[in-house]
Amino acid sequence: MPSPLSVDLRERVVAAVAEGASCHRAAARFGVSVSSASRWSERFRQKGQVGAKPSGGDHASHRIEAHADLILSTYEDQPEIFLRELRDRLAAHGVGASTSSLWRFFRRHRITRKKGRSTQLSRNDRT
Repeated sequence: MPSPLSVDLRERVVAAVAEGASCHRAAARFGVSVSSASRWSERFRQKGQVGAKPSGGDHASHRIEAHADLILSTYEDQPEIFLRELRDRLAAHGVGASTSSLWRFFRRHRITRKKGRSTQLSRNDRT
């Protein structure tokens, strides 16, 4: 993802539009896209800011965290449950989740999901 354009450039474009230039003219003058000039000007009019919005980060974990009690209680009742089985049980309660989102949920809560060993370790050879 490219880095955001400088605040100085954004301020000059917004100032040109505020002085009466169209977004098309200001964009052509400063070498930016018309949509960028339009968005920056609108954001400045609404919020008084020209800086770039924060990028990256998590935008979706709050959806699954809203059902944390249900997920954790289901997991406590049956700790050997597979993620796909847990996903299906949640779907039966009307909660849409993917196996990868459940994996990230358990990682955030520092819950490891390693299965227990079904065989004893061999003392003679690798297992």
